[in-house]
Amino acid sequence: MKEALVAHAKALGFDVCRVARCTPPPHADEFRRWLGEGRAGEMTWLERNRERRTDPQRVLPGATSVVVLAMNYFKSGNRQPQAGKIARYAWGDDYHDVIERKLDALDDFLKTHGGVQKCYVDTGPVLERDFAAVAGIGWHGKSTMLISKEMGTWFFLAEILTTLDIAPDEPERDHCGKCTRCIDACPTGAITAPHQLDARRCVSYLTIELKGSIPVELRPLVGDRIYGCDDCLTACPWNRFAKASHESAFDVRETTRGLSLTDYLALDDAQFRALFRKSPIKRIKRRGFLRNVCVALGNVGTARDLFPLERAAHDPEPLIAEHAQWAIARICNRVRGG
Repeated sequence: MKEALVAHAKALGFDVCRVARCTPPPHADEFRRWLGEGRAGEMTWLERNRERRTDPQRVLPGATSVVVLAMNYFKSGNRQPQAGKIARYAWGDDYHDVIERKLDALDDFLKTHGGVQKCYVDTGPVLERDFAAVAGIGWHGKSTMLISKEMGTWFFLAEILTTLDIAPDEPERDHCGKCTRCIDACPTGAITAPHQLDARRCVSYLTIELKGSIPVELRPLVGDRIYGCDDCLTACPWNRFAKASHESAFDVRETTRGLSLTDYLALDDAQFRALFRKSPIKRIKRRGFLRNVCVALGNVGTARDLFPLERAAHDPEPLIAEHAQWAIARICNRVRGG
């Protein structure tokens, strides 16, 4: 049955399918301590689901195995430099939609063998990287991201908790050695030590999870990143083995290719929703995305960007207006040579 499961997963487009025992995740205590120190910032759902995340039996009573799946999303090439940096995983369609359909098919397969399942694509109360490491998908990098020998850092994870007793796989050993490139690459110093992340400083948190104002002292460090950050991933030397994903849904969206920061700034709500339909970027809504665009313009914009920013400074959304005013002051200061 396991061989058939792995073959079915690969036929659906998953690159790796491995299995771990459904026991408490090995870093449950560290996770609780991380939450207690407030390093999750405003991600309050992590605290609400803390007990379930550290005890999978609370998620699915009677679960004995965790099927862990990985899907490569690497696409080569770069976005236009004037467009602002968007994390590679968000170049194409929303991975939740792509992967959930495939999980449904695997759930049906396991049901035919008498299993009861719960399936998740990073939306459920599961410490997914712990189970992925235990199953041997990869190992915990010093950035806290998982690293694979075959895929580097460019892959999504999904999990199926099941009541079926499936033979577990062996874990992968740590291959980071003395390398600290991911730590050195972090633009905000969010990786405070090996395997230690303060999410409150992470650009991905600031541009995606944070709903309000980006702290003024961190805005210059965000640079021209407008949705997420790949710096700690890109720096990993294991990415030299990464191969392009065969999943066309992760290709760069033609509708956004070549757009400038000020093009984004001109979007009204309906245009934003149309442009980012089926994209993960839609989750931060226009207010969050244009907030990020204003910060990027404040960091890399020129005098010619002042007019669109002046319009944004009068946007009915206070969050956008505030960050546009900050960007104007930054550009004016540069123009004056201050």
